Amino acid sequence: MTEPQSTPYQVLARKYRPATFADLIGQEAMVRTLKNAFAADRIAHAFILTGVRGIGKTTTARIVAKGLNCVGPDGAGGPTTEPCGVCEPCRAIAEGRHVDVMEMDAASRTGVGDIREIIDSVHYRAASARYKIYIIDEVHMLSTNAFNALLKTLEEPPAHVKFIFATTEIRKVPVTVLSRCQRFDLRRIEPEVMLAHLVRIAALEGATLSPDALALIIRAAEGSVRDAMSLMDQAIAHGAGETSADQVRAMLGLADRGRVLDLFDLIMRGKAAAALTELAGQYAEGADPLAVLRDLAEITHWISVIKVTPEAAEDPTTPPDERARGLDMAQHLPMRALTRMWQMLLKALEEVALAPNAMMAAEMAVIRLTHVADLPDPETLMRRLQSLPLPSASAGGGAAPTRGPQGPTTTMGRGGGMAATAPVLAEGGVVHLARFEQVVDLIREKRDMKLLVEVETGLRLVHYAPGRIEFQPTDAAPT
Repeated sequence: MTEPQSTPYQVLARKYRPATFADLIGQEAMVRTLKNAFAADRIAHAFILTGVRGIGKTTTARIVAKGLNCVGPDGAGGPTTEPCGVCEPCRAIAEGRHVDVMEMDAASRTGVGDIREIIDSVHYRAASARYKIYIIDEVHMLSTNAFNALLKTLEEPPAHVKFIFATTEIRKVPVTVLSRCQRFDLRRIEPEVMLAHLVRIAALEGATLSPDALALIIRAAEGSVRDAMSLMDQAIAHGAGETSADQVRAMLGLADRGRVLDLFDLIMRGKAAAALTELAGQYAEGADPLAVLRDLAEITHWISVIKVTPEAAEDPTTPPDERARGLDMAQHLPMRALTRMWQMLLKALEEVALAPNAMMAAEMAVIRLTHVADLPDPETLMRRLQSLPLPSASAGGGAAPTRGPQGPTTTMGRGGGMAATAPVLAEGGVVHLARFEQVVDLIREKRDMKLLVEVETGLRLVHYAPGRIEFQPTDAAPT
């Protein structure tokens, strides 16, 4: 007795692959152009589709192929942007078995010999369809000789032949090929469009995903529909039908976004011990140290953008409490601190990726970030030094600052040098530094290396007196 054959499971990305232009999301400009071209009978002989992974390049190529060869339910139709999906050409193309629609993966077939097969076959008319269509995926992988061999045929193909190319690396395609094709740049899918699409698919599958879980999936997909569908497929299996944000974080190895904001806040306030404790807690819960630093960089960028354009916080994938925290941080954090944080995080990401122990490298990065985050800038340092009380003039004739017609000058003592050469502890415990070199030594002693570099490279000393510094910024001074 034979067991009944079960239908094999089909992943969501294939199960819900668009079959018509109406099903294609986020590519309205391309769809409008193609519809107008079909309506006016101005269909190019070669198309090239470019964009990031998983946004519908190959799917679009197949829809165009179906539209070109569709004959309609009655068998009397012509080229259309709304293929019926029921005629034999439509069904054969959808199932990948149409003899006149040939797909070639240029990543595995890169040579002149593979292109020569196409060149030799274009002269024969289509066996059963209106057009003979060649779909070449990842066309940028073809060799230079293969591109050169294709040029003449691509420029003047027979009337019954159409070429459709797809690539993620448009810059690697020779200009001579691009000039012979009609180019379409497929856009990344906007978060709100992706959210509506995933909600619809989840409803069709009878699955429940929380809004925060969907937001995490959309953020991880980076505008790719296929990536989003694959992640949602995995999340549904992980959550057994009802998926929460915590389950998606565990699946992706991400830290809680709220806790990453807590870590960011601790770093910006210079609380190294608390920041290390928070990092250790996230690591213990399964967060990847490299992913935590990536999240910190993303938050730094997000808050910087909000500081410049507050309306950027109105993202449908951002929870209200997270949006409120971001707006508050953008209001209080200076742009100088955010840009410094961004630069140091980029360096830290490289170090963690190369380190033999990612957690140790991440901890060192957090320590460095907390100590740099609260360093004063040169202007703040100058104000602090100016606020120090001036020492009383000594009988020996110390340096007395005077101002001449050309700017500040210094009157030296009778002996030709500075009267005091060592720090003097005045009443109240305030240290008075007689020379600017002693100020630099004090900064070096306090190990404020960032400030030390700015003072040594960004300032040109004009005049110094205890409690007062006159300087000019150099070309290397931070703006």
